[in-house]
Amino acid sequence: MSPAAAHGARAGKDEEAASMTTPTSSPSPNEPGERPLDGAVVAVAGAAGPAGRATLLRLAEAGATVVASDYDPARLAEAVDAARYAHGGASVTGETVDLLDLDAARSWADRTEKEFGRVDGLIHLVGGWRGSKTFADAPLADWDTLHNLLIRTAQHTSLAFHDALLRSGKGRYVLISAAGASRPTAGNAAYAAAKAAAEAWTLALADSFRKLGGEGGPSAAAAILVVKALVHDAMRAERPNAKFAGFTDVKELAEAITGLWDRPAREVNGTRQWLTPKP
Repeated sequence: MSPAAAHGARAGKDEEAASMTTPTSSPSPNEPGERPLDGAVVAVAGAAGPAGRATLLRLAEAGATVVASDYDPARLAEAVDAARYAHGGASVTGETVDLLDLDAARSWADRTEKEFGRVDGLIHLVGGWRGSKTFADAPLADWDTLHNLLIRTAQHTSLAFHDALLRSGKGRYVLISAAGASRPTAGNAAYAAAKAAAEAWTLALADSFRKLGGEGGPSAAAAILVVKALVHDAMRAERPNAKFAGFTDVKELAEAITGLWDRPAREVNGTRQWLTPKP
């Protein structure tokens, strides 16, 4: 693998694992006054970027225990501290994980479940982009990089967390994809193809949840949130005259992620939810 791929796929450890108690039944609905994710444990892969920071903040605000990872320990620590500071008393931890290593991803899932007793979500925010001016100019090395960043990491997190999400009774696996996967452009061939492959893999995960749910329906759900591109406050400050038409604000993305627990798994599983107009 290329150094860039390995660097981008490392997704930030503070405490050792403790004893595990695995839930055997679905949690009861929220009691009056409870936040929507009180008691939930959610892992976030690729948590140090703007989308990750917004997601950590929103999950902590909703009451979740958040277990974050990223390739950059310093940026991850800043993101974790920001979420803790914004929501006093929130449980937000960070751990460095090489998501190009399936065993490392599985160890992360196992440690998280052992320490916190359950895993109710995996938010896959690991990303990357490569493009070219024309189709003929596209270097195939871009495919190698994007295969690792966008596909291989999604394969590893989904395989690693599959069983824990089922045991949760309300597990959610969330992939962030791009509108370009549905309508590739000449200069984005490798990127669009990689995003489409990651979507297909996630829909196969959804089918596994459906089949294992039996007649009662799935107890866990895998869903895809589709954006054109993401925008955040710093981008707007740098380009005050830009329209960012069709872009999704990272805060809106974080809200959509948190909202996936508001509906039953059977309504969420296998869905592609558009946060931008369809092309």
